[in-house]
Formats: sequence, C-alpha cells, structure tokens
Amino acid sequence: MKALFPIFKSHPELVYLDSNATSQKPESVIEVIDRYYRSENANVHRGVYQLSEDATRSFEEARQRIAKYMNAENSEIIFTRGTTEAINIVAQSGAAAFIRPGDEIVLTVCEHHSNIVPWQIVAERHGATIKYIPLTGNRRLDLEVAAKLITDKTRFVSVGHISNVLGVIHPIREIIKLAKAAGAFTMIDGAQGIPHVRVDVKELDCDFYAFSGHKAFGPTGIGVLYGRKALLQAMPPYQGGGDMIEKVTLQGSTWNEVPSKFEAGTPHIEGVIGLGAAIDFLQSISLEKILIHDQKLGNMLVNRLREEFPLVSIMAEPGDDWVGTVTFAHSKIHPHDLAAVCDGEGIAIRAGHHCAQPLMEVLGVTATARVSPGLYNDEEDIERFIKALRKAENLFL
Repeated sequence: MKALFPIFKSHPELVYLDSNATSQKPESVIEVIDRYYRSENANVHRGVYQLSEDATRSFEEARQRIAKYMNAENSEIIFTRGTTEAINIVAQSGAAAFIRPGDEIVLTVCEHHSNIVPWQIVAERHGATIKYIPLTGNRRLDLEVAAKLITDKTRFVSVGHISNVLGVIHPIREIIKLAKAAGAFTMIDGAQGIPHVRVDVKELDCDFYAFSGHKAFGPTGIGVLYGRKALLQAMPPYQGGGDMIEKVTLQGSTWNEVPSKFEAGTPHIEGVIGLGAAIDFLQSISLEKILIHDQKLGNMLVNRLREEFPLVSIMAEPGDDWVGTVTFAHSKIHPHDLAAVCDGEGIAIRAGHHCAQPLMEVLGVTATARVSPGLYNDEEDIERFIKALRKAENLFL
C-alpha cells in the first residue's frame, strides 16, 4: 500500500503512525488537484465560458459522488473548511433556529474540543445547559446514564462517531434513537468515522453528520456537513457573501437555496475536487479490510506493550468496537520526550492532550502518546516503534 502514497517515495524510512491527525494522500488525489490547476483553473458558478463550466462540472460532480457515498441528496451536502466549521455551522445557525433559554445540549466527555467549545459558546449566548455522557469502567460511553440525560428538555445531542483518543466506535445508533425519542436533533462528529467505517446517513437516521477531507485521504481545508434538507432550510445563513444570496438590495437580502445558502464566497474548489477523488479512493478499497488491518496492528502493539513495558498504561481496551488506535501513558517518560525520541528514529506519533483536555482529566492524565495506524502501515512499522520506545526507556530510566 505504501507505493500508492508519494510521501513514502520522498521519505523511504518514514514510519507514519499519526493517521488520526491527518492521513497521507494517495497519488490519485494529488494528480486530480494538479490537473485542476493545470487545465481547469477557474471560478465556479460564475462564468459562462468553457473553463468555468468545466470547473463547475468537476466541482458539482464531486458533490454528487460524496452525496451518493453517504446516501444523501446533493442538496444536503455542504462544503466547509472542515469538521470544526461544520459543527460551528450547526451550533450557531441551529441555535438561532431551534435553541431557547432553558434548553439542554448533551455531549460526551470524549469529545474533541471542536465538538465542545462551539456548544459552550451557544449555551452561554442562548441560556442553554450542557450535560455530558460519562464513561463506564471499561471506557465506553455509559448508555444507561445517556438515557437519563436525554430528556424532553434536550434540544441537541452531539457525539463523535469514533474517539480520536481512545479509538472506540461509539454506539451512535443507540444514542440517536434516544435523541429521536426525546425529540432532540442529532449531530455526529464523523472526523474519525469516515476514514474507518462506512457511513450511511439515512440508515443512521442522524440529522447532521460532519467530516474532514484530510483525515480521509483528501486535501486539507475542506470538509463536509450533511444536514437534513428541511432543517437546513429552517436555519439562517452562517456567513454572508457571494453565491449564498438570491437577491441583494440596499434595503435587504434574500437567500439562495441550500446548499448554496451555507457556501458563501469562492469555495475551496481544488479541495472539493480532491475530496471527490479521495472518496473514489475510499470506494476502491475495502473499509472492512482496512479496519481488520488496523485492529491487527493495534492489537500487536497492545500485546507488546503489555508484555515488555510494565510502566505503560493503555487508555482503552481493544475490542470489536475499536479501530486500532493505541493511546498510552508511561509513568516515567513524558509523551513529548517519547515523541522526540521517535522523531529521531524517523517515526511520527502524536503526543499531548489530542485536543481532548476534558477526556484527559477523566483519564487522570495531562498528556498521552498516541499511535494511530493506517492502511500504509505494516508490522515492521510497529516493530520500529517498539525499538524506539525501548530506546527512550534506556535514555530516561
């Protein structure tokens, strides 16, 4: 698989174990972006000349492929800068349309900051209250508590599909059912979901689903917000500018239809086209096989850590509801020191709080090291990481 990714030709010795932060990009995605700039570079939705029409066709064809991949309507796919902006759109515009003082928002303690901070801002501005679903002893979401927290006062339930720290696939179907029964809207942070599992928004029955291209073999700076059309129509625009308007006068403006209503200004054209190619790449491979592959590497690492490194504490137990991410703390080595040693060995891992400080507090740590394998990793990569960890122990113990 490494042969499909040019980064490994430029850096033959690289062991990249930080795919939860961003994935490497296949040649097919890079080629599409390069071709756009070489042969189709023009603004979209604005020109009647051939170059603009070609760019617009490529842009909208990408939207169609993404919609089909998620089992959504074309008009329900909004292009954003990433998951963060998508969640902010739902939080800000959704709050303006649906949240009233005294309403409640339910999140989980596992969330990335991008699925906490926007809701905290909304709660403060609109007089809402936030409640958090806790973890059980095995560090899975507590559905019994969730059932008690989600009530007729709940207006939004916003949950990550997969924890970027624990690598655990959350029981979002059960949570969505609880929310629906209470009359609440559901927002799923799918930043880690799309790269790991197949997503059918109709089958999930969620109201909103967001993901970023760069974690799913696509370019940076581009993301997708899926939203039920009726809800998007009821929400006010998030930003004002070109393309999102129907008519502008000195007295006021009227809005374009969705999705244009939420896509103000010149979009990230090459990002959208590149994301379309990334979706094509995802469809060309088996996500089920990739999940098994990542779980195999993750289990290999977990077993080696348990057998050979007694000072290591693993944050989440492997299981069928786990994507192979291994996050751990070493009682004698700071994660940043370990990451620095790994870097010296040509190995890329993540160290820190992973934009999940509330979860770190729940786990009883301030920082952890994270190994998140991808389809371009193999057992030799895990062996090299083990050697780097052993070298770190020799240096610091």
